[in-house]
Amino acid sequence: MTARTLIDMPRQVKRGEVFEIRVMIGHPMETGYRRGSDGERLPRDILTEFRCEFEGEAVFSARLYPAISANPYLSFEMVADRSGELVFSWRGDRGFAHTERVALVVV
Repeated sequence: MTARTLIDMPRQVKRGEVFEIRVMIGHPMETGYRRGSDGERLPRDILTEFRCEFEGEAVFSARLYPAISANPYLSFEMVADRSGELVFSWRGDRGFAHTERVALVVV
């Protein structure tokens, strides 16, 4: 399943520099409590987990719940001492899974 994502971060940083990573994914985050025009409850469809890894090591992770708005936005900071690849993964209801990869160069 494809998803619209935005990942805002520097592609090159200085060794030991603290930098911010901001991510957003397009997702309805339907709680399962709302009712449709037919009066029936709309089925729950939320993201349940976000994880960021750098070269196989967890940098940041979050559990997501129904109270989070549509198109979840997360922001966190990290420090890198070597170049490598960041892997961003989202998991959710109904088998939703999406992964993005971004190269980071440390100078």
